[in-house]
Amino acid sequence: MTIKTIVWGENVHEHSNEVVGRMYPNGMHNTIAEALNEDARISATTATLQEPEHGLSEARLAETDVLIWWGHCAHGDVQDEIVDRVQRRVLEGMGLIVLHSGHFSKIFKRMLGTTCSLKWREAGERERLWVVNPGHPIALGLGEYIELEHEEMYGEPFSVPNPDEVVFISAFEGGEVFRSGLTYKRGNGNIFYFRPGHETYPTYYNEDVRQVLRNATVWAKHHGKFWIEEDGPNVPPEKAPNPVTVKGEGLHKPGEKGFK
Repeated sequence: MTIKTIVWGENVHEHSNEVVGRMYPNGMHNTIAEALNEDARISATTATLQEPEHGLSEARLAETDVLIWWGHCAHGDVQDEIVDRVQRRVLEGMGLIVLHSGHFSKIFKRMLGTTCSLKWREAGERERLWVVNPGHPIALGLGEYIELEHEEMYGEPFSVPNPDEVVFISAFEGGEVFRSGLTYKRGNGNIFYFRPGHETYPTYYNEDVRQVLRNATVWAKHHGKFWIEEDGPNVPPEKAPNPVTVKGEGLHKPGEKGFK
């Protein structure tokens, strides 16, 4: 079955910065989607900040298996209503892949519950991403490391919760290291953070990076039932698997909703 994927792009610097516009003339989101569509298992389309509802309507998200998120200078322009909508869908089971500067996006900070801050330097230095979990599905088809001639540096400490798994650790020319490929589970949704992807460098044309994006999309797809329980229902004593008799006093009347 095809993995229905949306590549969400901020789509700002491609039009406001000459270097980025020259590097990604069709937009970073389209470049990433093209990489994904090289895999017959994936059907990738795009959405951008400028579209109505940022391209993420209820109906469209309901049909989406995996959402890929790239943002940088316009995190604050993303409507909270859309963040709520994406969060709910992830908890139901939609996969979420957050790229590079998306670590400061509203949705990533919402899902992880921390500041997601880090050190950084824009000097076009070499990045070597070591594959520290070579048996992980996201690392399928890779060698010992991915080498990028020019990238922005991200350095530890990375203020995120301890991940479920670390797939990549980056070593930079300037000496810093960084946990560059992290997995999480939130509700039924699989989440992957992948560090490379500064917009002034040709990172998303690199074949190993493109392979990681395809692998991560396949990994992130949820294979069970999509569901979420939000209300915390008050189960009447007579509807318990083994009906019980009420004993003592309680705060709530029969059928009354609980406190939130």
